[in-house]
Amino acid sequence: MSYYTQDNFDQIDSVGFSLNKARNVIMLDVDAALKDLNVKARHIGILMSLFRGTAKTPGDISRHLGLDSGLMTRLLDGLEKQGLLARSRDGKDRRTVNLHLTEPGRAVALRIAEIVPGVLNTRLRSFSAVEFDELCRLLGKLLGG
Repeated sequence: MSYYTQDNFDQIDSVGFSLNKARNVIMLDVDAALKDLNVKARHIGILMSLFRGTAKTPGDISRHLGLDSGLMTRLLDGLEKQGLLARSRDGKDRRTVNLHLTEPGRAVALRIAEIVPGVLNTRLRSFSAVEFDELCRLLGKLLGG
């Protein structure tokens, strides 16, 4: 089924626009909540992927977060400059770069895990448990999962 056509498409009324706007609102909320940590919402995926052990290379994180390699490199450079992560060559394959959090990086990731759930819960406060579950299910479906 086609929901949009050339005749009825209005970008402001599109699902894509609403998703992007919701993302921007949440990112602004998260940025404000994290300002004392000197990190932004755009850094959370990297820091938490390393903290939780779901990824350990730039390529793994890029695929996990859906980011292009150029943006990933810039974000990693900034986090490394701040002393929050370090790069090292893999002992078995020197072409592979592994990432790991530094002690300050681990401390920031712990604080993120404490702070961000409250920010998200505030945005979701008007949702019932059923609505929250449905939102998660529908977003998963939209993402192809």
